Amino acid sequence: MSEPTGAARRRGPFKVGDQVQLTDPKGRHYTFTLEAGKNFHTHKGSFPHDELIGAPEGSVVRTTGNVAYLALRPLLPDYVLSMPRGAAVVYPKDAGQILAFADIFPGARVVEAGVGSGSLSSFLLRAIGDQGMLHSYERRADFAEIAQANVERYFGGPHPAWQLTVGDLQDNLSDTDVDRVILDMLAPWECLEAVSKALVPGGILCCYVATTTQLARTVESIREIGCFNEPTAWETMIRNWHIEGLAVRPDHRMIGHTGFLLTARRLADGVEPPMRRRRPAKGAYGEDYAGPNADGGIGR
Repeated sequence: MSEPTGAARRRGPFKVGDQVQLTDPKGRHYTFTLEAGKNFHTHKGSFPHDELIGAPEGSVVRTTGNVAYLALRPLLPDYVLSMPRGAAVVYPKDAGQILAFADIFPGARVVEAGVGSGSLSSFLLRAIGDQGMLHSYERRADFAEIAQANVERYFGGPHPAWQLTVGDLQDNLSDTDVDRVILDMLAPWECLEAVSKALVPGGILCCYVATTTQLARTVESIREIGCFNEPTAWETMIRNWHIEGLAVRPDHRMIGHTGFLLTARRLADGVEPPMRRRRPAKGAYGEDYAGPNADGGIGR
């Protein structure tokens, strides 16, 4: 039985073509690709790539300036933050939430719209494996080209589960019996009708939006279309901690708001979602609002 795509690049001694992440004494990272006969140069000296080729991961190398660097393969979160970008990447903290709360499983059939630089595509492909299916849609050809190069660089070549289409999802979506749909785009509400036809009953829609106005309109549009359960929305923030002896305190900087996530599940055909019991606060939608199905309501 052959190894899953990319697995051989994640273990064993360093080989030519492997990506290496060096960490200096101050914790700064430097990423490069191993090539026979080449040298790695820093302002603290240099060392030959050949010194790492064949060495075990976790080795320490010293430059001609006698500075020690720890050599490891970059983790996927490290890789996506350092790879070339066309569009902004989905941060690892959000990708992790998507994998967990959109319940991405091995063999899943997933549709993704808004590929950007290929960050989320890499996470999704590693989660679904070679037996799954990821069909990614990107409206900009230049972003699609960058994303394809980034994904193939990480996996060491084309991934058998990945298909990339340049164009708008609502105009090109032909997939059926889809388990999960991930929308990372400016106007996800424009794709809801197409997505609802592609998703299997019980399938999950996950949207990633940047602003509160996008979030509100997406939620109201999901409610209006009437074939999903009540959506759930949230955001996550990460704060590291400094720990040295008795000096234990939060870091001064943190990864704050990057985007909102929301999920909703596809109902069976012909089923109406149960009525929500909780009523919105008086005036929550403005004096002229007459309900999500009224002309001019939120979601239009």
